[in-house]
Amino acid sequence: MQDTYIFKEIPSQRPNTPLLDRIDEPAQLRELAPEQLTQLARELRAFLLWSVGQTGGHFGAGLGVLELTVALHYVFDTPSDRLVWDVGHQAYPHKILTGRKDAMGSIRRKDGLAGFPKRAESEYDTFGVGHSSTSISAALGMAVLQDCNRPAVQASPLLVTAP
Repeated sequence: MQDTYIFKEIPSQRPNTPLLDRIDEPAQLRELAPEQLTQLARELRAFLLWSVGQTGGHFGAGLGVLELTVALHYVFDTPSDRLVWDVGHQAYPHKILTGRKDAMGSIRRKDGLAGFPKRAESEYDTFGVGHSSTSISAALGMAVLQDCNRPAVQASPLLVTAP
């Protein structure tokens, strides 16, 4: 069977994504059977290529962590468990899975979605990263604060770095 999610060019029309269309938050992703995650990743890849292809921007970093993003949101209890991205462009799949799929056409536009995780934009964005190497100190700070037994911090930070 030929994989219909191998692309030779960026899709010009919105792809058919029936499984992805059912996901507005990671809790819904966690309701899927493990066997459905491969299909979800395929649909997420198609949607990412299409949406960023319409607005312009960086999708290489997001493609590089796409399956990892699905797995992290499936295994960890986000937003209670915190994901700290190392490069803002890695977070595009994360944005799609955390309720911002329909707004991806506004990314990096006036009054639209930020091109990086932005705390004011979503409870799932734990740190406003732009470019690499700031996540290490952010995750360390979150871990130290958690170790101080402050009840406002109930999460375990995760560091996601570019491949």
